[in-house]
Amino acid sequence: MTYNQTRFPTASGDPLGTASRRAALRVLDAVLRRGESLEAALPGATRAVHGPDRGLAHAIAAEALRWLPDLDALIDAQTRQRLPDDAKARFALRVALVQVLRLNTPPHAAIATVLPLVDGGPRKLVHGVFGSVVRAGEKLPDIPTLPGDTAARWSTAWGEEAAQAAARALAAPPPLDLSLRDDEWSERLDGRTLAPRHVRLDDATAVPELPGYAEGGWWVQDLAASLPARLLGTGSGTVLDLCAAPGGKTCQLAAAGWQVTALDQSQSRLARLRDNLTRTRLIAEVVRADALEWSPPAPYDAVLLDSPCSASGIFRRHPDVLHRFRPELLDELVSIQARLLARAAAWVRPGGTLVYATCSLEPAEGEHQAERFLADHPTYTLVAPAPGELPVEATGRGWVRTVPGTLEAQGGCDGFFAARFRRAG
Repeated sequence: MTYNQTRFPTASGDPLGTASRRAALRVLDAVLRRGESLEAALPGATRAVHGPDRGLAHAIAAEALRWLPDLDALIDAQTRQRLPDDAKARFALRVALVQVLRLNTPPHAAIATVLPLVDGGPRKLVHGVFGSVVRAGEKLPDIPTLPGDTAARWSTAWGEEAAQAAARALAAPPPLDLSLRDDEWSERLDGRTLAPRHVRLDDATAVPELPGYAEGGWWVQDLAASLPARLLGTGSGTVLDLCAAPGGKTCQLAAAGWQVTALDQSQSRLARLRDNLTRTRLIAEVVRADALEWSPPAPYDAVLLDSPCSASGIFRRHPDVLHRFRPELLDELVSIQARLLARAAAWVRPGGTLVYATCSLEPAEGEHQAERFLADHPTYTLVAPAPGELPVEATGRGWVRTVPGTLEAQGGCDGFFAARFRRAG
């Protein structure tokens, strides 16, 4: 991907393209200093840019987050004293260098549009460090370096090979997975099928331009994210999809014949869920409520709880999660998950099924949570998937765990945990 800008000044006196770089810097600041997600930071940070410039700001920020430790290593090698992590000069250099080293932006365009971001600050330092890196012909490694705490945590949990696989997976955005409303669309999409009602596209064009988008034949959903709903299979009974937005699992369940109630407390995310239901012509009852306060009118045949979590498993598409992890936040999330699980367990009819899932690579949010639930709820038993039921095998005591390296030869998948419990009849 190549980005270029001329150096003609705008009405403000800044070179053309400076606004998109300023937006990228604001995104990085929101993620790294304030702990916001990349998705949440983008609208505010890019308010002053539009069209391709907004896409450029997103690309700069996302690539900088993928390669952050390696960019910082290049910067640190050129300074006598290490710049503070939150120094504006460091942020500006990250923005400038990632353009040259990852986005093929000519060096003169990259530095000209970044220097205005440090007006009144260390412009000579930024210009000097940038020039030294470029003149030395420095390159980024073929495989990004994981943040040190992440590499240590995942090596302990899943082994050194999994941590190395995570770094390999971070090197480029992953393939595009589509969940299909019905199998007929697998023949109309030029991709690979790794499971029923699934297609993987390695070189996808813009999503709305793909065959079947207007007809609602599919929705975007990583293969790992489709596993929890696959554990419920087809059915004609009632199912509650807790924390349902943006609606991939809701669509799966509706397409599989379930009578679905989709609950979430986020109005904006529920809007996306309703849009997905409208486009796919699938039916579900949509409820806006806080699951920790809401109570259903009657028990359900099944409940699927895709719980709020650290989201560390989706780092391939959302590299910001690698830099926003905090132990204290994990403790808070684990407490919320336990409370949600206890409430969900009470809403399953005798003989019914409860599926618990998180898009997390932290055992505290997966395996440990499931073990605690079984210890505290003796009327529930774990039901392992049957051989061939899922595109990945069960692990541990019979739950499902995908880690970096799972299906790597086929393009990989997100880190996910899912467990299926059956309530005594």
